[in-house]
Amino acid sequence: MTNAPNRRNFLATAAAVSSLTVPYFVSSKALGAADNVAPSEKITLGVIGIGPRCTYDMKSILQLKDVQCIAISDVQKSRRDAGKKLVDDANGNTDCELYQDFRKMLARDDMDAVIIATGDRWHAAASILAAQAGKDVYSEKPCGITIGDCQNISKVFDKTGRIFQAGTQRRSVPNFQKAVELAQTGRLGKIQSLDATVYIPSLRNEWLPGQPTPDREVCDWNMWLGPAPWRPYNQKYVQGGWRDQFDFDSGARLLDWGAHTVDLCQWANQADDTLPITYHPTDKNITCTYENGVKLMIDFLPDPFGDRGPRWLTRLGTCPVRFNGEEGSIETGDEGEIVASSQTLTSELAQTKRVRGLDVSAHARNFFDCVKSRKPTVCNPTVMRRSHIACHAAALAWMLKRPLTIDPQTEEFVNDDEANRLRYRQPRDWA
Repeated sequence: MTNAPNRRNFLATAAAVSSLTVPYFVSSKALGAADNVAPSEKITLGVIGIGPRCTYDMKSILQLKDVQCIAISDVQKSRRDAGKKLVDDANGNTDCELYQDFRKMLARDDMDAVIIATGDRWHAAASILAAQAGKDVYSEKPCGITIGDCQNISKVFDKTGRIFQAGTQRRSVPNFQKAVELAQTGRLGKIQSLDATVYIPSLRNEWLPGQPTPDREVCDWNMWLGPAPWRPYNQKYVQGGWRDQFDFDSGARLLDWGAHTVDLCQWANQADDTLPITYHPTDKNITCTYENGVKLMIDFLPDPFGDRGPRWLTRLGTCPVRFNGEEGSIETGDEGEIVASSQTLTSELAQTKRVRGLDVSAHARNFFDCVKSRKPTVCNPTVMRRSHIACHAAALAWMLKRPLTIDPQTEEFVNDDEANRLRYRQPRDWA
């Protein structure tokens, strides 16, 4: 904690005292959770990449009384300016500073944490640089576009002792929490299989036509590319057209939803310290098998935002998952409803408050509470690494069009040199 401001040292010390001294408790006010928070005790936050997703996140985070955003970095001027207006309007001042190069922002010694919401290609490198600069990190998913990225994040955060939260926020959403609780406590009987949903995977390698590179102040193209291979500028890339492109994306887009849905299945199976061993792809799904025999079916949805046919209940919304046990099953999605196969569970669930939508505030709250307590977040580096690598292994099986077997301890594929080479990508020297 040598790089952290004094208030962070105070908060960490207070949390340590509360865990060692019984029955002494540190009040939420002392830890800065009350509405009336002294400016010196607020968590100071920087933003790396403020596009549509980050704007969504920040609208919730800016309402937290014990968090203050003090800086924004983005390679596009239009996004920097829009982000500053959002933050300044919430703070009631014009103090939020702007940076084109996030490394200069990370050099500040008055910043406690950062939220990283760039394109996928930057998540791992930015997270690692932030941790090495003494900052705690909330990273949007997918947190790494390769297996190696996910492993490196886990190693660096373990070494530095910084706090990390993956943006797989459904672990903090009530209906998913309740569904997992029913699976873990035996209410479904012994778990036999788990169903996760993803888009139909896609993979593109072609370049868009080159266009004149804009002035660096307008868009720093070299910095936008970052560790990804060089290619000519095209405006569509910076407007979101990078998705599906192998150089920029994660696992043939399988991690867009899989980072959430596979993660929830991992959790329900109490498998946060492991991952499936075998991966068998077809044109409709990927069947994965755990060491304990439980099957994980990653199902491709032709129309993920519309009619899903008879296999999935369309009304449950996006990112649906299903947990199947010997005595029953449950299915839920982003609309907040949980559908159970038994009348007993249905009656019980009728008493559960239904919350629609995906308010990120609870997941952010968990992160900022852990910044204070120095305890692991619900989506800490180990949780992220295992569920992300399971997704990457499934994606590689789909891309290579053959079954793969992975050793869950070494996270290496068994007798498949090509698959093992694809666990990593050589970063471009962008600095």
